[in-house]
Amino acid sequence: MLRSMRASCGMRTVLLSPPPLPVVQPLRSLPVPDTMRAIRLTGPVSPDELIVTDVPIPDVRPGWVRIRVMAFGVNESEVTSRRGESSPDFTFPRILGIEAVGIVDATGDGVHLDLGQKVFTMMGGLGRSIDGAYAEYTVVDARNVIPFTSDLPWETLGALPEMLQTAHGSITTGLALQAGQNILIHGGTSAVGLSAIAVAHHLGATVISTTRNPARFDLLKQVGADYAVLDDDSFTDNINEVAPEGLDAVLELINAPALPKMLSLVRVGGTVCFTGALAGEWTIPNSPFNIPNGTRLTSYGGNATNLPAASLQHYLGAIAAGTFKTVISKVHSGLDEVRTAHRALERNDAPGRHVVLLATM
Repeated sequence: MLRSMRASCGMRTVLLSPPPLPVVQPLRSLPVPDTMRAIRLTGPVSPDELIVTDVPIPDVRPGWVRIRVMAFGVNESEVTSRRGESSPDFTFPRILGIEAVGIVDATGDGVHLDLGQKVFTMMGGLGRSIDGAYAEYTVVDARNVIPFTSDLPWETLGALPEMLQTAHGSITTGLALQAGQNILIHGGTSAVGLSAIAVAHHLGATVISTTRNPARFDLLKQVGADYAVLDDDSFTDNINEVAPEGLDAVLELINAPALPKMLSLVRVGGTVCFTGALAGEWTIPNSPFNIPNGTRLTSYGGNATNLPAASLQHYLGAIAAGTFKTVISKVHSGLDEVRTAHRALERNDAPGRHVVLLATM
């Protein structure tokens, strides 16, 4: 506010301007120690050799975000990387972990996210060509960060990023599934399969899911499958009985050699999306000319940009309301328990996600 004073000679009024306010720079980083706990590998190891050590906390750079990791899911691809069997984009030394949930701890120039914002991150080289989530902090490209608001516990959130992104992208981008259509999910008891069942059910589709274990029929139906079909010699007859006019869509998660059979089950105009190969077989055995007339074969291999923030927020609301089911096999407390999660994945002893919880704030 301007103030006035009278000069000593005469009645002239002199207006004095207040001193300029100091320029307050926005905070770009929360206080952190110099080191963090992480699992950093220099070469292939056994699960027992997933040892936690102290490493420097990574610096943030323009366009990137540092995240305090609160929880993450453990993935089959990380087991493969730990064995040294990954594709050429993976290199040692490396901190594994292709996904995480946490809070924004620091931002680089050009990033418009508030410190403390809750976020998902996944893919974009995370845990493969850049250090990943098996750590208390990780630095990622802001393009691979999805902000959200939710009061769900961190262990529930930690089960979601890669699984939900893959399921959502396969259903919406790979298959363009619509409410009222039917879909077969081949490999329904896998982590992505269970999530895809929930996504398709929530969309309003009729969901048919396969399993090789009849004891898991109830689980498939709890998540949202309308029909559970045993993946055995009677598989084709059972599908034709459920969908006599053909399937609208098939999500293939088992192997590439299954694609000819899946293509034979869809109606004219139907689509098969190849998203994963749990059995490790990636080669399609036949010529493209063996695709039945009028059917479509697509693939999906997306990233964080294929899960819009609005869609993520919608799913989180549905999970909180109990209308969208997720399956967590076990929550492991702390980085020291990553080795236990890797052993469990190798045994494949139970369906659902293995989640590592680092903090509960």
